[in-house]
Amino acid sequence: MGRLTVSRRVTRITLDGVNRQRPDTVAVEEPLEIRVAGSPLSVTMRTPGHDVELSAGFLVSEGVIHRGDQFARAIHCGGPGTGGADGNTYNVLDLTLAPGVTLPSPDIARNFYTTSSCGVCGTASIEAVEKVSCYDVSGDGIQVEAVDLAGFPDRLREGQKVFEKTGGLHAAALFDVASGELLVVREDVGRHNAVDKVVGWALLNDRLPLRGTVLQVSGRVSFELVQKAVMAGIPILSAVSAPSSLAIELAERAGLTVAGFVRGGSMNLYTRPDRILVPSTTPALAETSGVR
Repeated sequence: MGRLTVSRRVTRITLDGVNRQRPDTVAVEEPLEIRVAGSPLSVTMRTPGHDVELSAGFLVSEGVIHRGDQFARAIHCGGPGTGGADGNTYNVLDLTLAPGVTLPSPDIARNFYTTSSCGVCGTASIEAVEKVSCYDVSGDGIQVEAVDLAGFPDRLREGQKVFEKTGGLHAAALFDVASGELLVVREDVGRHNAVDKVVGWALLNDRLPLRGTVLQVSGRVSFELVQKAVMAGIPILSAVSAPSSLAIELAERAGLTVAGFVRGGSMNLYTRPDRILVPSTTPALAETSGVR
């Protein structure tokens, strides 16, 4: 279950004509079927490991649960005592919710296939995936120093152990602004899976809503990442790359701060810039051209 990488022989080609074969470490990607009370809910392509966190975070993102006491237990189907005839592949996880928690409706359990690059594939419309969060991130009064925010990508990178070996995984990290502590880092072939693992960690440790925190991601900001942050009560989402237009629109409606291109000594603030404390009181100057 903890198999994160595999070795494959590759042909290394260089432009100086020196070609050779050598082993290469590759990140594992396998399907995970998520079931609730025995009924299939979703299939996602993921990096094995932290499957319970991934599934719990997925339920938070889908609006099924929002507190740790609503999640009872999880078991990989095919294991001892489950009647599996072919052994345990650890690619099917059955979740049990607490008594009284409403099970996902057939509308949610729409048998969609989630790729490792998109967390909302198969959903019929934007309205269907824009969930109503139990938490109001717009009212979170958190403020973070720009210099601290600028340092989060490097701290995330230091925690990417599998990426160091493969170069093939996304990552997400959660920072506590008051203490500056790095609370958790999770990696996955899918950027949305990495975030679900972080949110699932928070749920299982009774830390929702995640007020006063920053979610740092290693890639771009898409609509579904903003949605996941809002559903978990995270007020600031920071990325080393760009947000999409739809991500910005959703963040504006929800009152979420989105920081993009957080690299070195600069960043772009797309929404709620009041939460980022800059080292200068000089007003921002509006550029007439060359605005990224």
